[in-house]
Amino acid sequence: MIVRIMGEGQLDLADSHFAELNALDDELLAEMEVGDGPGFRRTLGALLDAVRALGTPLPDDSLAPSELILPAPDSTLEEVRSLLSDDGLIPG
Repeated sequence: MIVRIMGEGQLDLADSHFAELNALDDELLAEMEVGDGPGFRRTLGALLDAVRALGTPLPDDSLAPSELILPAPDSTLEEVRSLLSDDGLIPG
């Protein structure tokens, strides 16, 4: 799956990694629900770090469509809320 981190670029991420990422996504949702700003910031960073570590960067000139778009590391809680679906940031 092609994943874009806003402001950074795209990565090719194997579907087998999504169970691990969903655990972080669930944690992020829980922190957002209670308004835990520091927890939200920490977990968003961990989620994006995991995507970077597990994914293979695509060249900057790649025109592949992104199947999943994740917020930039400096996104606010409100900005991330606007990107959420019923499943969180990561479907599944």
